[in-house]
Order: sequence, then C-alpha cells, then structure tokens
Amino acid sequence: MIDLNADLGEGFGRWRLGDDDALLELVTSANVACGFHAGDPSTMRRVCAAAVSRGVRVGAQVGYRDLAGFGRRDIEYDPHELADDVLFQIGALDAFARAAGDRVRYVKPHGALYNRIVHDAVQAEAVVRAVVTFASVYDVQVPVLGLPGSVFLELATTAGLSVIPEAFADRAYTPQGTLVSRSKPGAVLTTPEEVAGRAVEMAVSGTVRAIDGTLVNVSARSLCVHGDSPSAVAMAAAVRDGLRSVGVEVGAFA
Repeated sequence: MIDLNADLGEGFGRWRLGDDDALLELVTSANVACGFHAGDPSTMRRVCAAAVSRGVRVGAQVGYRDLAGFGRRDIEYDPHELADDVLFQIGALDAFARAAGDRVRYVKPHGALYNRIVHDAVQAEAVVRAVVTFASVYDVQVPVLGLPGSVFLELATTAGLSVIPEAFADRAYTPQGTLVSRSKPGAVLTTPEEVAGRAVEMAVSGTVRAIDGTLVNVSARSLCVHGDSPSAVAMAAAVRDGLRSVGVEVGAFA
C-alpha cells in the first residue's frame, strides 16, 4: 500500500489555484497550505472540512513567509524565528482540522523550505523542533514527510518523530536523488500517462529514471502530485489507476 498526497488550499482570498474538491476524491492525504506561502483562514477551513468529510488525512504544509513568491524563493532565516513560524502554521491549521472533526495528522514542508532542509541542518533542526513542540503539547504522533536521505528526515528520526519518505511522480530527479530545480527545462512533468508510469515504477521497484538517464533509488511510502499543475486532477487519477492496475493499494499512512 502507498499513500497519495497533493498540495491543496493554495489559493488566497478570491484567487483560486487548483481544483481542491476534485483532488480530494483521488488523494489519501492533503497537504494544506497554512497561510504563509499560500492559503488564508477561510480557505484553510473549507479544505479541512472537505478533506475530513471524505476521510482524507489533513497535513500541515508549512513554508517560508513568502506569499508573493509562493514559498519558492530561498530565504535566510533566524532558526528560532523559523521554528516559531512553523509552529504557528501547524497550530493554525490544526484549529481548523479540529473544527472539522479531526486534527493535523502530519507535517510536510513546502517549496524552497522543503528543498533547503534536504541539506541545511540548521533550518532542518528548526522545523523538527517546531513539530516536536507541537506533538508534545498535544501528546500526539505527528509524522513528517520528506525526501529520502535528507538531513531533515535524519534529524526527525533522531528526535523521535515518525518519518515518511516520499517521492514525486511529477518532478524530475537529479542523479543524486534530489529534485531538479524548477528553473531548469524538464523539471516539471505534466503528461498524465508519463506521470502515472513513473509512479508505478517508484511504487513497484523503488527507482526512477533521473534527468540524465541513470536509475535513482526512491524508496517511498507516499507519492506526491502537485495540486497547482494545470493537469493535476488528470495526473492524480492516472496515478491512482496505474497503481491499482499493478496491485498497489492506495491508502493513507496516517
């Protein structure tokens, strides 16, 4: 069994991005924007209510305080401020998840923060500290999603958090197993058939073809399809169908 997650709630005010309702019919975990890179209180509440009503697990997608850059610009942060910002985001989303009848079930960093803490131990530790603080206050288990082999998952494991390695069906990989920068050609895949094929390969063999043609190990418990892609719904549907066709059940890890 493997989890299928997508980034949701990434609109802001009257501006909507992606088809949250359609994706919630397909995914098993929803990475909900918490108002820093995207999202706002009303959007957060709406998506949490829709997710809980469908049995989809709610996760806090925490990011840099960067609405203008959609959280995809690298930012230097005081680690204490970063930990506070992450804790703030988790707590805010948790309030809406609880109002809907559930709670935040996991945490996944977004965008530039996600990629930064693959290697940056200082920022990774700040994120881990925030999650540990939240989990200890409410006495709950809060797993974290991240890239296999990342400093973030190593520190999270050391801190006693459950870690969920994930892979990206719609992103290109480097030979080192990291994501190709969005600024480079071919970094984002948009064809449902190609994305589904990669998802099946990842789930069955634990490998993916890197941008230079080499095979990369990507052992993962969750697969991500980005909700802001124009063909996100078609890709998620193709991934789900592709996985089922080879006997892989889709189900939430949380």
